Amino acid sequence: MATTQNIPDQDALRRMGKQVRERLAADPRVYKIETDKVELFAVGDFLTPEECQRLCLMVDETARPSSLHEIGYDSGFRTSYSGDLNPHNSVVKEISQRIDNLLGVKAIVGEAIQGQRYMEGQEFKPHNDWFYTSENYWKGERKRGGQRSWTTMVFLNEVDNGGETHFTELGIKIEPKTGVLLIWNNALPDGRPNESTIHAGTPVLKGTKYIITKWYRTRKWK
Repeated sequence: MATTQNIPDQDALRRMGKQVRERLAADPRVYKIETDKVELFAVGDFLTPEECQRLCLMVDETARPSSLHEIGYDSGFRTSYSGDLNPHNSVVKEISQRIDNLLGVKAIVGEAIQGQRYMEGQEFKPHNDWFYTSENYWKGERKRGGQRSWTTMVFLNEVDNGGETHFTELGIKIEPKTGVLLIWNNALPDGRPNESTIHAGTPVLKGTKYIITKWYRTRKWK
């Protein structure tokens, strides 16, 4: 078994996992999705329909072909459009603070909120949100704030067909519902990366899918 000494940020991931886990457990708005492999939660009506509509327009303004470290758009691995929302916009700032407060974490470890748009046929194939520390990109991500701990994602609209978030190791598919927030811990309780968090944005078959995502690091995000 891997030890604390050879897994970057393991102690920090363990501490953040415990902190957020206890915070969510004490919040009556938070629903725990039953699985023994991943700490996975949901909050219904986290955003209002009006907030979601406004955010969809912001996503359209910032959306560019998505990339994934060394994997380019042309690979077909991630074919959505995405872009960071303006963190100084009053709506974005308030929503970002709302997510921080729900998790009980300091704002400085949170990345900028990213908006993502999936049109018909677009998808994000199975992937983990945490970083593979053996890859070349880790050197840069370590300096930018370290490993990703928690993921938060809000569905901004409903999709006519397709576009589910599929946790492939869990056999769980979550259909987009306007304003619903998903939360999951990318690490195990002991701070090791959790392979079972692998998930996909399944292809949109009809309609357009909009989401926002905010990831949290183990240290100040730069």
